Amino acid sequence: MPLLSVRDLTHTYPNGFQALKGISFDVEAGEFLVIIGLSGSGKSTLLRCINRLIEPTGGTITFDGADVTHITSDALRKHRAQIGMIFQHFNLIPRHSVINNAMYGALGSMPAFSSILGRFATDIRTRAIEALRIVGIAEKSDVRADTLSGGQQQRVAIARALMQTPRMLLADEPVASLDPSTSHSVMSYLDKINNEMDTTVICNLHFLSLVRQYATRVIALKNGELVFNGSPHDITEQWFTAIYGEDAVEVEIR
Repeated sequence: MPLLSVRDLTHTYPNGFQALKGISFDVEAGEFLVIIGLSGSGKSTLLRCINRLIEPTGGTITFDGADVTHITSDALRKHRAQIGMIFQHFNLIPRHSVINNAMYGALGSMPAFSSILGRFATDIRTRAIEALRIVGIAEKSDVRADTLSGGQQQRVAIARALMQTPRMLLADEPVASLDPSTSHSVMSYLDKINNEMDTTVICNLHFLSLVRQYATRVIALKNGELVFNGSPHDITEQWFTAIYGEDAVEVEIR
């Protein structure tokens, strides 16, 4: 049984824009799946449907055998607790320390009273230090988040997601705001989490050079439709043109 199964998924925004048009695919446990496509093709909407930040208009999403398409309340909180989320713009609290930002990833599993007061037990602090160590930034644990570079802030965001001990990690354009060398650094940590911690990763990316290096499989979206599902090495020049258009030029990150 796939860890994630998406069938005929659609999403239409209140203004009438149909972002997803009958998307279907499966994700096996342990995969590093990359989603590619032009801006506006539906990539971010798809990730937000998977972790139920937005409500699908139609179709079904099954996670670990359970239908999570329209769950609410406790079932929704349980589902989100199993899925970490990394965003393009980090979403850290700038004036708070690195370790506090990492520990905030554990709020969903803490008692309500402790969550409100931001009181963290010793074991949570220990886990946060370990998560920061995994992404190579434990030495910055006591500094303010807004003193870090973009790549360092993204690593803190990854550590925060790891505090959930997620079964699946969703990354929405995690390197779009970073320079090329930093992009590889961040991607290598996602690769490490995928391989060494057996965490399934679904990642939205633009650069095919990164896709070919890190993805185990690729799906491509165009105008809200799935147009490719296969190996990253099968994306020929013809496929690139079909996905991105006649005038598109591939940019490599080395």
